[in-house]
Order: sequence, then structure tokens, then C-alpha cells
Amino acid sequence: MTTIQGIINKGIYNAELQFEKMGYISSNISNYNTNGYKSVRFEQMLDENGYLTGIERTDFSQGAIQRTARDFDVAIDGVGFIPVTSPNGDVTYTREGSFKVNQDGYLITNDGYLVGDGIQIPVNYENIAIKPDGEVQIFSNDGTQRETLGTIPIVNFQNPEGLKKADNNKYYLTAESGEPVLIKNHTKLKQGSLEVTNIDILNEVNSILRLNASMLASFKVMQTVNDMYSKTLQLNQ
Repeated sequence: MTTIQGIINKGIYNAELQFEKMGYISSNISNYNTNGYKSVRFEQMLDENGYLTGIERTDFSQGAIQRTARDFDVAIDGVGFIPVTSPNGDVTYTREGSFKVNQDGYLITNDGYLVGDGIQIPVNYENIAIKPDGEVQIFSNDGTQRETLGTIPIVNFQNPEGLKKADNNKYYLTAESGEPVLIKNHTKLKQGSLEVTNIDILNEVNSILRLNASMLASFKVMQTVNDMYSKTLQLNQ
């Protein structure tokens, strides 16, 4: 038999989980203009005792590809991630391909992570091409002189949803994700383009409005039960 105090405790617990879901939706909305950002949802369900449970899931579906015409911008068209290495040696994985060249000539992310195994761009190059297979080439204006500098690798995981979210739109591998597997003989990279987020902003706004209405109704129920509980205590005095 459920007591009034039990109903109140359950309501508080479920409300806290609703607030957590609200946080995920708010994070999606705030990252709407973040290139390569993947929508995160907090799926909830009721257990047999009426308590909410939840699990975080990341939607790795393809975002639209937007043309930028910048030489070092690349978008992945299809599944996969680009491995990048931090200055302290940590390897993470990203789909955000707005790269640049650092003072030593290496191709890096905007926050200083080395792309792939390290691709160094000479200062005096005339033209540069990042091929669909990830090969980076420089060549003369007349196209007679070419040099391959390296390859931007793309890897995939057996279970991408098992990846752990890191800062700045990156992910760490976990036991649940499995080890990265190099994708060979692909044509996934598009130079001069970026993948935008896959967030459905209208759906997110609708979700936050529905959730807000649900939370208000729950609070009213808890307030009513709490008033009943207070009156019961007064009668017993």
C-alpha cells in the first residue's frame, strides 16, 4: 500500500528526472549552430512501481552538408569519425571538420587537436586538395607538380552510441563502443564543406513545451497531496 508520503517522494524523484530531461533538450537547443553536433535525447519510462527511469541516447544520423568553400573544411558524408589527438596525447573522435593550420604547419582542430597522425602543410604551397578518400595533396597551379602529404583517416565503431561524450563536440571510445575500425577505400570526405547539426529545432521546442506542461501538472498534483498530508497531520494532533 502506498502512503501519502510515498506518493510525495515518488513525485519529487520523478520531477528531478524531468528536470534532467529538460537539461538535455536545452543543451540540444543551445548547440543548434554547432557544426557536426549530434542530438542527444533522454528516453524515459515508468517502472512497475511508478518511478521514472531514463537513459541517454545520441542520434548519430547524418546532418545536412553545407558548402563553405574553405580549403581546410571537411564534412563526412555517411558514417564515421575523424580521430584527433590532444596536446597531451589523448585520442578522441569527431565529425566537426572545421580545421586549420597551426604555427608549425600541422592540420589541427579549432581547439588545437592534431588531425589524424599529423599532416604538415608546407608554407609555400600553391593549391591544396583533400580528396574524397581523405588524401591531402598540394600541387602547382598548372597541376604538373603534386605531393601527397598524408591522409585524414575515418574510423567507425561497432556501437557508436556507446561512445562517451567529451568537450568541444568530441567523443571517447569505451568498452561499450568497441575499438575504432579504419574505413578503407571510401569516398566520404567533402572538401570545402561542413556537416551541420542534425537537431530538429521545431521538435526540440515542442518537446520542451510539452515537458514544461507535464511538470506543471505534476507539481500541482504534489501540492494537492502535500496539502492533504498536512491536514491529516493536523487532525492527528
